[in-house]
Amino acid sequence: MQATTVTLRSLEFRSAATWLAAALFVAGNVVLPQLFHLVPQGGPMWLPIYFFTLVGAYKYGWRVGLLTALASPLVNSFLFGMPAAAALPAIVLKSVLLALAAGYAAHRFRRVSVLLLLGVVAFYQVVGTLGEWALSGSLAAATQDFRLGLPGMALQVVGGFLCLRYVVRR
Repeated sequence: MQATTVTLRSLEFRSAATWLAAALFVAGNVVLPQLFHLVPQGGPMWLPIYFFTLVGAYKYGWRVGLLTALASPLVNSFLFGMPAAAALPAIVLKSVLLALAAGYAAHRFRRVSVLLLLGVVAFYQVVGTLGEWALSGSLAAATQDFRLGLPGMALQVVGGFLCLRYVVRR
């Protein structure tokens, strides 16, 4: 899977398109986790709450990504109780890191590749794990994504690449 040039945008907060795009990506981040939670350990294994944050931030910039990153866990927790309130700080931290890293990578490199997305996912997971460890004081809790979530990280990299390359082309 080679690097591909895609049309990337950086939307401003004052633009209605920013808020509409973020709302659509939040909706995706609400529906996708519900599907994965039908499978035992589907959430912790597949990390679905991060998927559309990655795609939104990469395609439309860090502002759309940040809105998606902040709203998705809060909406999911409010509507479905997942993630649990105690887990929200770590999930929001990782979501924000993902949005900023994806927006930066898209802006900096102006293309999408599996290697770039792997770097984005590795960055938010490593830095987020350190932050989660600092927040929780538990290394075991902080490293859960690396113990259980490797399939989800792979889904973010490969699925994100395919989505950005073929689905969200314009």
